Amino acid sequence: MIPDVIAGRGAPTRIHPRRSDEPSGMPREHLLVTTLDLPYAPEEIFPFFADAANLDAITPPSLRFRILTPLPIEMRVGALIDYSIRLRGVPVRWRTRISAWEPPYRFVDEQLKGPYALWVHEHTFERTPAGTRCTDRVRYAHHGGPLVERFFVRPEVERIFAYRSRVLSRRFGAWALAPA
Repeated sequence: MIPDVIAGRGAPTRIHPRRSDEPSGMPREHLLVTTLDLPYAPEEIFPFFADAANLDAITPPSLRFRILTPLPIEMRVGALIDYSIRLRGVPVRWRTRISAWEPPYRFVDEQLKGPYALWVHEHTFERTPAGTRCTDRVRYAHHGGPLVERFFVRPEVERIFAYRSRVLSRRFGAWALAPA
């Protein structure tokens, strides 16, 4: 089962589970979806995300995030970005590749090397009457089981994206999504 999650007000809330099509023996795939409405057009929001140097600002300080690739990074399909982070105090190297680049509406980064068996992060920027709906859709898998997911991985991923929503809300101004 893959839990579908959506976040309004920057905090993830469960919607419903769905089944994984992963073959037996493979790590279970999970899904996190967060949304944040910002009062600017996609053309005004996207440049912030297009600058890899801004990743530090939207990453919790506890992760000690550092970009190792020399800046500035030309963002395009195939761009590689190397980072170092600390997960529970353990230093980890992370490499991502930009696999889709469609300014100002969408891009995808995929982990090539790092702590996850799978990490595919799709960022979308949908024009709305009041600005832009920013959606992060993360498909991830890890080698821990359901208890590791429930007590360690999922809470950490949710904490990271809640922090990101708070920072973006302060930077750009945001409003809460109406409950469904």
